[in-house]
Amino acid sequence: MKRVTLIATSLMFLFAAVAHAHGPVRQKAEEQITINAPAEKVWGLIKDFGDMSWHPLIFSTTINGGNTKGATRVLTLKDGGTITEELKKYDEAKMSYAYKITDISIAKTIVHAGLEEKVPALPVDNYSASIEVEAKGATTVVSWTAGYYRAYTNNNPPVEMNEETANAAVNEVLKTGLFNLKALAEK
Repeated sequence: MKRVTLIATSLMFLFAAVAHAHGPVRQKAEEQITINAPAEKVWGLIKDFGDMSWHPLIFSTTINGGNTKGATRVLTLKDGGTITEELKKYDEAKMSYAYKITDISIAKTIVHAGLEEKVPALPVDNYSASIEVEAKGATTVVSWTAGYYRAYTNNNPPVEMNEETANAAVNEVLKTGLFNLKALAEK
């Protein structure tokens, strides 16, 4: 009986440890905006994968490959950081494209749990997104969806790289871009 109790206790401890010791959970951000302009005009502002001039957080863009699958762009942010993205899918007829971040520059270094950790300019990992323009009568709906993990992939992340910080940063990118796109398209 002692042996059965010992095994049962050990299994419960192991189960509790495994259940508590999980890594990051994939996050999702979805933003949508209705623009009082024709879809063709809105798409015309964002259809060039190498032109992010419509987004106020982006200082400049360097492109290699145009609007073809596998093309890459390097976004230089207003604060000097860089993000490299790869075009995964482009559909002119459906007015949509999808991309994935392949590299992010380091914004700063912190000490966490006794180790130096590099904090990326956008505090995410394994980020992919899509943007779609859809005509809705005389208006246009633009949807921007992103999936990602927090930047710190181990347990107990520092605040600079936890889910809340990653979600806030991604939501800021999406909202700021869409609000500015609306302002440009409705001029």
